[in-house]
Amino acid sequence: MKTLVIADHDNGLLKPETNKTINAAVKLGFDVDVLIAGENLDTMSKAVAGIAGVNTVLVADHAVYAHQLAENMADLIVSLATDYSHLVASATTTGKNFMPRVAALLDVAQISEIVDVVDADTFKRPIYAGNAIATVKSLDNKKVITVRASSFDLQTDQPEVAITKLATVSESMLSEFVSVEQTESERPELTAAPVVISGGRGMQNGENFSLLNGIADKLGAAIGASRAAVDAGFVPNDMQVGQTGKIVAPNLYIAVGISGAIQHLAGMKDSKIIVAINKDPDAPIFQVADYGLVADLFDVLPELDKAL
Repeated sequence: MKTLVIADHDNGLLKPETNKTINAAVKLGFDVDVLIAGENLDTMSKAVAGIAGVNTVLVADHAVYAHQLAENMADLIVSLATDYSHLVASATTTGKNFMPRVAALLDVAQISEIVDVVDADTFKRPIYAGNAIATVKSLDNKKVITVRASSFDLQTDQPEVAITKLATVSESMLSEFVSVEQTESERPELTAAPVVISGGRGMQNGENFSLLNGIADKLGAAIGASRAAVDAGFVPNDMQVGQTGKIVAPNLYIAVGISGAIQHLAGMKDSKIIVAINKDPDAPIFQVADYGLVADLFDVLPELDKAL
């Protein structure tokens, strides 16, 4: 038995979730191959070949896979599935797009967003917005798995292993890439940042989010938001942290003016250190915070910025 990990990347940059997903795959106890599908992949394939635990790197380098369209990716993965007992990808936007199609084509149940590997058939995954962890066992002969990468550590390095280029090209013609609209920022990506500072409804309006900018710049942090702040129109939804937003687990998470609804906690409670600033001493966020400050954020943020 072998495991195939599908690498997640963006415009030629390997996402750190791939490294952590390889860590999860190694825990299955089988040889791990990694599939990279895209265009102009020479540099990235060498980077993957140097991640500890990788046995072979399979490269599908073709314009058909440039934007990792779900239909094309699913067909490619299914064509390789014969040699593998486990098919694993990160539970990112890209992975969530094509892995359910893979499971459907193979007629098996997908095991979504695992946070731990018990054995080759048994996994742990969060349910009820992360309030409980379910242990699930699959009897399918092929396991289609997505990994919540924030629950796993980064792999170390190893000497580069063999890289094999695939000749197979599968274009379904069911969809085509039209365009992408992306928010440009000099700050780190929210899901990969070592420090995240998020604002909630307590920020009162979108203009007040500028109070977070100086602190974020000094800490090299990404800026996030609660769903309440997004729904109120303070900030765009690509900043949302939570069950229906992005799952983050930075070394430091600073929650400003966030009460701590269960849906928000589901997206950030795995952070190594949590700091909460809220004027309500009974706010639920203080139940998960390592450090809590009961104070008005409009007094605290300028002082914190100045102190930094």
